[in-house]
Amino acid sequence: MTDDDPFPATADASTRRTRILSTIELLVLIGIGGFAGSNLRYVSEMVFSGLQATLVVNVLGSFVLGFILYEAIYAGVLAEQTQVVVGTGFLSSFTTYSTFAVQTVQTGSLNWMLLNVFATYGLGFLGVLLGRELARAVDGGDT
Repeated sequence: MTDDDPFPATADASTRRTRILSTIELLVLIGIGGFAGSNLRYVSEMVFSGLQATLVVNVLGSFVLGFILYEAIYAGVLAEQTQVVVGTGFLSSFTTYSTFAVQTVQTGSLNWMLLNVFATYGLGFLGVLLGRELARAVDGGDT
């Protein structure tokens, strides 16, 4: 047994059952978040096209993840489960590294490939920083 074992053999039956049900609940919520994120990702492809859609969702996802992460640090208002559902479920299905990589290579032009890589990473980092600033503003602190 390790210290981080969510279902320790030494726990009583009621505690083990509660932990198992909590884990199942979290997995279902992550699945629901993933369903919503992947569907919104699909809609973004209908609104934008190819590289544009991928860039938009990756930058927007970076912004939202930055906000959620720093909101948790600064204010601690969002429950850990909400952070996991939104971050792991919704945003991991909404954003996509694999599509970014494939579309970048498919441009066929070294200049477009480099531009897309720098734009995606640069704007993604900027999104996280802006999300952090929004979390600071919402919390009202200068942390």
